[in-house]
Amino acid sequence: MSNEPENKLKPRKDLLDIASLSVEEIEYLLKTAGPFKELFKRSVKKVPALRGKTVLTLFYEPSTRTSSSFEVAASRMSADVTDLPVSRSSIVKGESVLDTVDTLQAMRTDYIVIRHQAAGIPNLVANHTRASVLNAGDGFHAHPTQALLDAFTFREVFPEPAGRKIVIVGDILHSRVARSTSTIFHKLGHEVAVLGPGTLVPGARHDFMTRLSNWDDLFDWKPDAVYLLRVQMERQDQQFFPSVGEYHKIYGLTLERFHRM
Repeated sequence: MSNEPENKLKPRKDLLDIASLSVEEIEYLLKTAGPFKELFKRSVKKVPALRGKTVLTLFYEPSTRTSSSFEVAASRMSADVTDLPVSRSSIVKGESVLDTVDTLQAMRTDYIVIRHQAAGIPNLVANHTRASVLNAGDGFHAHPTQALLDAFTFREVFPEPAGRKIVIVGDILHSRVARSTSTIFHKLGHEVAVLGPGTLVPGARHDFMTRLSNWDDLFDWKPDAVYLLRVQMERQDQQFFPSVGEYHKIYGLTLERFHRM
């Protein structure tokens, strides 16, 4: 019997967020990802899954890990990969996102991987092109592939995930990762809590998340995993806490807190 997961789901053109995915779709993606991880251990790290297809990466924000991950993954699936360097394109002369997409459409691009500082831009692009669009992060809104990777990693550590508890610590307000990752964990049946300064934890983000006040609350809650977010200073237009030192003292991961886990 084949170990490949059976797919009876309706195909999707785009991957734009986690909120719109069903639990069945998430489970299928997580099960399908396993064999691709094994690919990295082979001497020949290529499969023909995307042979003859073109993938274009379009990053309006700086990125190292995400952009390189998409490029490597597409290449290992035998796609032709093109990175459009925003800083050296007509975008710097005022070309709009949709103008750029029209140009890409004329090139018959099959997949567009886009990151943008404004929420909703990947959705706009998806509605304007026949190419499949993958959201690599848009503003504070969503980062679906990061959330899928987090869920995949969590399941590798905890093969029986039912009833597991995760705490997300840090800058919840400005984090698209926190939004997407908390959503996917909730959809998969996990309990989710958050810890951070009141100014960085929006009260109306998700009603399913437990609000913790400090690390003692966190330890009393007995989480299975603690997810640490960096403070996104580049997205802040005002001061949200007195100082970096004060933030780390109250909310950072100290050696003493690490040893208590």
